[in-house]
Amino acid sequence: MKSLGRVFFIMILWCFQSAFINAPHSKTKSGVEKAAEAILRKQILAEADWAMQQKPITVTASFSPRSAGGKHDFFSEADYFWPDPKNPDGPYINRDGESNPANFIEHRKAMIRFSEIIGALASAYKITGDQKYVRQAIIHLKAWFIDPETLMNPNLQFAQAIKGKFTGRNYGIIDSIHLMEVAQGLIVMEDCPAMDAQTSEGVKKWFAEYTNWLLTSKPGIQEKLTKNNHSTCWAMQVASFAKLCNNQAELDSISVMYKTVLLPRQMGTDGSFPLELARTKPYGYSIFDLDAMTTLCQILSTPKDNLWAFETPDGKSIKKGISYLYPYVADKSKWQLKPDVMYWDSWPVAQPFLLFGANAYQQNDWFNTWKRLDHKPKTEEVIRNVPIRHPLIWM
Repeated sequence: MKSLGRVFFIMILWCFQSAFINAPHSKTKSGVEKAAEAILRKQILAEADWAMQQKPITVTASFSPRSAGGKHDFFSEADYFWPDPKNPDGPYINRDGESNPANFIEHRKAMIRFSEIIGALASAYKITGDQKYVRQAIIHLKAWFIDPETLMNPNLQFAQAIKGKFTGRNYGIIDSIHLMEVAQGLIVMEDCPAMDAQTSEGVKKWFAEYTNWLLTSKPGIQEKLTKNNHSTCWAMQVASFAKLCNNQAELDSISVMYKTVLLPRQMGTDGSFPLELARTKPYGYSIFDLDAMTTLCQILSTPKDNLWAFETPDGKSIKKGISYLYPYVADKSKWQLKPDVMYWDSWPVAQPFLLFGANAYQQNDWFNTWKRLDHKPKTEEVIRNVPIRHPLIWM
């Protein structure tokens, strides 16, 4: 009888452990993630309260007469192009690093707002388990991806146009980095009973179509083949969306691209990004590209293919990249190049590379620097270049 009782007890214990392991939100958290959650909890709940009051605003809410697309097409104008003083009515001319405030960016602002809403709701759901956040997210997901009256077409054919020159450019694909937290948010919320299968499948269908456009269209292929942060951000998006759609073949392909193209061709042997250092905003662009590279590692790394541990034959690695830039983020006065032509005073903020790197390598200094920096930047240019603003949903 004692033996039978012991077997029964073991069975009960096994069932309890199994239920705990498979319960929502029971995934074991690292010390860094627990500490980050404690720091961000109040902010997350406040952002989620705001998000609960918001109604959807999609690309159909505004339109520019300069757009060559229709009302369902995302449209934006290239930031660094301005009217030519010598020919005011002619084609715009380039002023690298200097954003033209008169350009049409309403669709980009709507997309950023969308990412903030879904990121906040998914974060709040992750830390509380309250299904009300998921029910609110569904309203916005349907508006952007499913409702025929308000949805966005799954392409960026007309992004970053230039008056008098291009109706859209491959460089505009970088605008949709803000859809990554939407995709990741759905991954976090998908286990919730409130998330209906029709919405989930509809959103995945949209992202599958958009990913196919990124992979096969002329602008998508051109963006993939760029040499600086644009190709990193193309890969980061494809990885994010492929993860949502369970496209393992594409995840594997982007992992190979990271190891054979992005890291070896963009990083110097000292850990810097020479192509970004050559720009008029070398500080901000270096941070931006490092954020994108570390986000790729966060998305793609598995026990069998750990990009955090990968190193090229000549010693380039993501850890070296963080180690190179970290001193200048911890103390910007140490920066040895000229200040960025715009927004110099707005950087750095709580960059995701600091948190993801601290988690991967158990670096307390990196975490403490992330902790003290601004977690809620207000400058539009900074927000545009920090696609990961809700890091808990990525951990």
